[in-house]
Amino acid sequence: MSEVPQREVKMFDYREQHARLRAELDAAIARVLASGRLILGPEVEAFERAFSDWLGLGPSAVGVNSGTDALIIALRALGIGEGDEVVTVANTAVPTVSAIRALGAVPRFCDIEPRTGLMDLARLPRLLGPNVKAVVPVHLYGNMVDVERLRALLDGRPISIVEDCAQSHGARMRGRLAGTLGDAAAFSFYPTKNLGAYGDAGACVSADAELVLRMRSIRMYGFEGQYYAEREGINSRLDPLQAAILGVKLRYVDEFVERRRALAARYDANLCSAARRVVSGVDVAHAYHLYVVRVADRERVRAALHASGVETAIHYPFPIHLMRGYARLGYAPGSLQHTEAAAAEVLSLPLYPELRESDVDRVCLALEAALRR
Repeated sequence: MSEVPQREVKMFDYREQHARLRAELDAAIARVLASGRLILGPEVEAFERAFSDWLGLGPSAVGVNSGTDALIIALRALGIGEGDEVVTVANTAVPTVSAIRALGAVPRFCDIEPRTGLMDLARLPRLLGPNVKAVVPVHLYGNMVDVERLRALLDGRPISIVEDCAQSHGARMRGRLAGTLGDAAAFSFYPTKNLGAYGDAGACVSADAELVLRMRSIRMYGFEGQYYAEREGINSRLDPLQAAILGVKLRYVDEFVERRRALAARYDANLCSAARRVVSGVDVAHAYHLYVVRVADRERVRAALHASGVETAIHYPFPIHLMRGYARLGYAPGSLQHTEAAAAEVLSLPLYPELRESDVDRVCLALEAALRR
């Protein structure tokens, strides 16, 4: 009798979760289609209220088209524009930097802490020149930058903090949720996220009511009334279908994050010592959007895992400061030593709420075998 092949361990698969939630999701989608409102309207407003309540910020959320637009709108609402400098990191998704450039602002890159992959706040003060108007800390992988410490380092200067929360839904630092610590925050609801839509979607949030009004205006041409622009804006509206889907999934997001933590703990317990974990920050309840290790000879290891039926990913293989598209920023190889070293070694292992414990065990065994070759 031939052996039954093992199923592939995928990086991400939404289908099992969709099957579980299908009745609720189908009802939400049908409600939108029956409403006669396919742009903004009550579904978007309901999700904005629910997401604001979940964050505990009051009426703070503005639903937009994507996480990229959320960053653009938050920065623009804070007055960031042509020639202003914005400090961030280069080991992030390109949208973090493309959002800054979309405003004509200039990214200034801070190197990272090698163990966490987060902005190295000890290096921040030397980057705070007179043209710096904002800092965008990236809460990478579901981890969190210490925003309270960051604010203290700004020492009262008029520099805004916009949290990039694209990967940190449900993460907490000292009990406070990611997205509630800065002057504003940007969330992505890309399908793979801890709270994911079934297409592009995002939100920008703030505890500042006036800032929320500006963000709401900017997302729709700068309107505050009909057909009249109070300021320059763009077209970036959260789709009601996505808002309805997100409204259903928001009810389960805390459960999903706890499941991610449980799976990450199993990885922690079973991974061999040769796989160096990217660790959590101090005082952080990590949300584990991704489980990331660092390995030498990464492509050989990935190939061995693939041959064992284990899918992996790299977040991110190319540091942004060395990409041709951003060569004009003037960063040379070696200018961000820890960022560049991480880009050569980071490897993301499968992690999503429907992953089985047996899948985690299989990944750990396959990775150990690959590292010993």
